[in-house]
Amino acid sequence: MSEKKPSVWEGFKAFLMRGNVVDLAVAVVIGAAFTNIVNSVVKGIINPLVGTIGTKNLDTYYSCIKGPCTGAGDNATGVRLLWGSVLGATLTFVITATVVYFLMVLPMSKYLARMEARRKAKEGTQEVMEVTELEVLKEIRDALIAQRGSGHDGR
Repeated sequence: MSEKKPSVWEGFKAFLMRGNVVDLAVAVVIGAAFTNIVNSVVKGIINPLVGTIGTKNLDTYYSCIKGPCTGAGDNATGVRLLWGSVLGATLTFVITATVVYFLMVLPMSKYLARMEARRKAKEGTQEVMEVTELEVLKEIRDALIAQRGSGHDGR
């Protein structure tokens, strides 16, 4: 007899029903929403602060590395090194990483550490109780052995 192989549809269904896929989908949706928040912070707060010493749009910062750099967009001439875009992306990344660490990772780490400490304390208490019960049972055993040895059978 040959074993029935699962169909492609059954395999796909099993894949979707695993928790990892749902967790990943939730993470992507939350990440997209979070990206909008960070981009708004950069455009609304960081860029104006940088604008106090220059322009509000970091993308306008560049260095000309070849020829006269004139014009903008499709009419631009020369070779430009767009370091302002890199700076803006770097600031966005640093802000995102900072917010994720301080608002998500650090509190979750502290929470998990507290839960682990509680679990260990609970296990320690349970071990003490088990040891105490074991000691009591040993004492009862020793008392019964001593009772038998002295000729009393307790009837």
